[in-house]
Amino acid sequence: MAVYASADRAAPHVRAADQAVPLAGLTPAQTYLDPAQLLRAAHATGADAVHPGYGYLAESAGFAQAVLDAGLTWIGPPPAVIDRLADKVAARRAARQAGAPLLPAMAAPAAGPAGPAGPADPAGPADPADPAGPAEVARFARDHGYPLVVKTAAGGGGAGVTVVRSAADLPGACARAVEAAVAAGGRPAYFAERYLDRARHVETQCLADRHGHVVVVSTRDCSLQRRHQKIVEEAPAPFLPADVDARLRAISEAILRKTGYVGAATCEFLLGRDGTLAFLETNPRLSVAHPVTEQVTGIDLVRETFRLAAGEPLDYGDPRPRGHAVQFRIYAEDPGRGFAPARAPGTVRRWRPPSGPGVRVDSGVGPGSVVDPAFGTLLAKLVVSGTSRAEALHRARNALADFEVTGVATSLPFYRGLVADEAFAPPDPARPFSVDTGWIESSAISCTPSAT
Repeated sequence: MAVYASADRAAPHVRAADQAVPLAGLTPAQTYLDPAQLLRAAHATGADAVHPGYGYLAESAGFAQAVLDAGLTWIGPPPAVIDRLADKVAARRAARQAGAPLLPAMAAPAAGPAGPAGPADPAGPADPADPAGPAEVARFARDHGYPLVVKTAAGGGGAGVTVVRSAADLPGACARAVEAAVAAGGRPAYFAERYLDRARHVETQCLADRHGHVVVVSTRDCSLQRRHQKIVEEAPAPFLPADVDARLRAISEAILRKTGYVGAATCEFLLGRDGTLAFLETNPRLSVAHPVTEQVTGIDLVRETFRLAAGEPLDYGDPRPRGHAVQFRIYAEDPGRGFAPARAPGTVRRWRPPSGPGVRVDSGVGPGSVVDPAFGTLLAKLVVSGTSRAEALHRARNALADFEVTGVATSLPFYRGLVADEAFAPPDPARPFSVDTGWIESSAISCTPSAT
């Protein structure tokens, strides 16, 4: 059974479902983020379980508890674990207890004024401590210096994340964090952390069962980001020293064991050019990047979340990755204008995704689909795999060249330039790439505007 807002009535997931229930309302908060309406749909169709995917409600302890209270199976970690990990400040405490390396950060979140947008999380505040005043952020900056990063206290992803390099920019960064938190339906809490400049973003995809077993399925590199949101992911993380790989796996396993985790999780880290490794957060949900890991391990991570929710054990250890895979998130945005997203709904006229050996396309649209930016601009995920990184990138060049979309601007032109750029794809495959989390903003990749 699937649910859909009116803007998605013709979406592929609606057509593929055996049953599809319309949601009343015109905005994300009134539809996909309305727990009561989702539970009514589950009861009306006789569903016995709820899978939250990787949207905002996937990290809502209140929604998870409401699902369980309604007599349904929650396909995700226990509410108490979500409560502990979805809040970044609380997650840092759990990581510290597990021995993870951490950058200096505020010990308690600051709070801004609540806004009208978005429903309150039924779980309420995840951090029981009294929130510090906004002045505490300025005090942290004076104590630890710049650059620092201001981010929302709850939820994964890069929304509400701002790198601050001077005191003059601090008030605006705090205001943006509050706005992003409220728009996502959460509490207006945020905090500051020291920023590791020109670092890579690396992470582990993990699974944990009710019997105490933890599997680190693979590592990933997610350094290519715009506005602090990932747009390209690779598995396994390339050019990673063996000792760093081992530390990532050991720390991730320790965090999940310490928190009593069950389900799929992603543990995220920064890796500095000097080898500094720092824990960022644990996303207590299925990752947007899960297909790239599936392609190199053969493990269906969505299926595994169902098995784990049913209490089945993990009967295997950490798999050895086979080959290499790269995932490109295709957005309805214009890379020639700073990746500006579509400002108004647009209709996809032509949709001709690529195919061939090692090419996988997970799509949320098709010909005639209306893309409403209020509900997000992610159109598809193009995942290309090969026996090596070099082969995966060779296939990616062909797949990106063959991908045809008209009617809306897309990020395809940027990716076509990316896979030809020596910083990301060195001619010598043994030479490490030189990209980092701020590389896109500072790069000079030329983008030919996509046809509309």
